[in-house]
Amino acid sequence: MYNKILLPIDLNHKQSWNKALPTALNFCQTYNASLHVITVLPDFGMPLVGGFFPKEYADQAKKTMTDNLRAFVKEHVPKDVKVQRIVADGKAYEAILRVAKKIDVDLIIMASHKRKRLEDYLLGTNALRVVQQSKRSVMIVR
Repeated sequence: MYNKILLPIDLNHKQSWNKALPTALNFCQTYNASLHVITVLPDFGMPLVGGFFPKEYADQAKKTMTDNLRAFVKEHVPKDVKVQRIVADGKAYEAILRVAKKIDVDLIIMASHKRKRLEDYLLGTNALRVVQQSKRSVMIVR
């Protein structure tokens, strides 16, 4: 039923993967699907933001995030699950949608948690936008 599952995570926030990762692993093992773990680096190249960082900062940040994602996968994903690590940049929801389309995933499994703003009460802003704009199936795990 599912061949490719995309799991967006924020390495700095355990709630972004604490419940979603076991769900994704269960689906991968049940359907013999591959897991594609994505984390998103904010776009430091924007003129307003980019001016505050040295030119090499974005490259170093991406390398560090890639290393951290590699360590995360090694620690949390069983060896029998086919996994791809992806570090994307830009706005989180846009990067998730872009990667989902590019690698043609069947399912996006992501966590959501309550926010303070009323319109974000049921879903976080990134999860809400992914659900609204995705052409792929999306499972939100709480």
